[in-house]
Amino acid sequence: MRFNPIGKVNEFGRSRSGSFAILTGLVAAVLALSAGFAVNLAQLHNVRSALRNSLDSAVTSTARDITTGVIDVKDAREWVERFLIVNGDPTIMDGDRIVLDTLVVDKLLGTLKATAHVNVPLYFPLFGSNKERRVGAESASLYSDKKIEVAMMLDVTDSMGGQKIKDLKTAASNAVDALTKNQKMDNPRVRIALVPYSDGVNVGAALATDVVFVEKSGGWDLPPPVDATKSEISSNTGTVSDTCATERKTVDLKADFSDDAPDSIRTRKISGKSRDYLAKVNRDDRLNACAKAVLKPLTADADVLKKQISDFSVAGYTAGATGIQWTYYMLSEKWAAAIKKAGLGDGPAKADPKKIAKIAILMTDGEFNTAHADVTGNVRSQGTKSRSYAESICENMKEAGIEVFTIGFKLTEANAKNVMKKCASPDTGAFKRYYETSTGAELNEAFLTIARNIEALVLTN
Repeated sequence: MRFNPIGKVNEFGRSRSGSFAILTGLVAAVLALSAGFAVNLAQLHNVRSALRNSLDSAVTSTARDITTGVIDVKDAREWVERFLIVNGDPTIMDGDRIVLDTLVVDKLLGTLKATAHVNVPLYFPLFGSNKERRVGAESASLYSDKKIEVAMMLDVTDSMGGQKIKDLKTAASNAVDALTKNQKMDNPRVRIALVPYSDGVNVGAALATDVVFVEKSGGWDLPPPVDATKSEISSNTGTVSDTCATERKTVDLKADFSDDAPDSIRTRKISGKSRDYLAKVNRDDRLNACAKAVLKPLTADADVLKKQISDFSVAGYTAGATGIQWTYYMLSEKWAAAIKKAGLGDGPAKADPKKIAKIAILMTDGEFNTAHADVTGNVRSQGTKSRSYAESICENMKEAGIEVFTIGFKLTEANAKNVMKKCASPDTGAFKRYYETSTGAELNEAFLTIARNIEALVLTN
């Protein structure tokens, strides 16, 4: 007899036996339980994911606000809780149901660690089990309460005329805004110095009075001794109408790459006699041009900085090493006393990698070509020396713990690119230190990228 599968199926379908009804009920119950269990699992997974995302965002945002000075460390818990309430995902859970269990601030390591939970009303409570399930999450983030000092060396030479100087003003001003955003003026976290440069650096009358030695043609190339007579001083000190400075010279008239304070005592021989003198910075008597753009020591006043930038005008050749030298001074604690005496603020803070991040941003649009120290002949045809001096000062800055970023603007010369690459601190991970830009928009983005990277470096170093 042949087996008829279709017939058997029809016979099974017509069956009204009790055992089949019971089996059907059991299967339906299992399916319902499975579906309910699956729904609960999906619900808990979604809530756990949403809670973790909310807590990560709250902790990261709070850490960033501490780092940028928006809030104090003591307010961290309040801000995390506020963020959780406002930003809880209403489609999955209400923010006001999230409980912040712990928030641990480790000031030594600079970390925020948080744990939180939410009680979730289950869609399908099973077999009289609890109608709620507790879901927890934890998160951690770095913060930093370091202060930041930034010195920006900005090219104001003749080649920066026209659209270039306009682009620089925009980029530098935007960098000032990005770096000082949201900080408290009564306890600023970021201070910025401006070092515009051309043949030299115009340090301004207040600072020049005590720190610049004006050379006199035919006179001494070093400052008069502290015990100099009036005759010696008048015979060997020049008079000029500007307040520019060039390089400082060593006792053997070489270029000085140190950050020594201008009131440091040095000794030299005059007529066979050892005599002490102050380590002032030279204003070489062969200086050809003094730009009107004036140096500004560290300040947190963004309006003052932007006003000074807006007043920049161009003049002269490219004494890049001199610009870098004064950038170094503006970040060196050794210069604090001189800056205070000139009434130009507190000056650079004492170097402490755990408390202070010191940053130099060096910008040029062309090849360094001007130097005065240890030079005979045309001071504006000294590319090799100017680049060599620049690299030596950059190495000293980096050894002193200063992070150096460099920006080339429309550079075409290989020498110009190479010196900026060598001056920059080494790249680490995703953080670039050397930037080549060819348009105003690219220059602006380079400054803003550096500003963002400074914040990130403060957290990771």
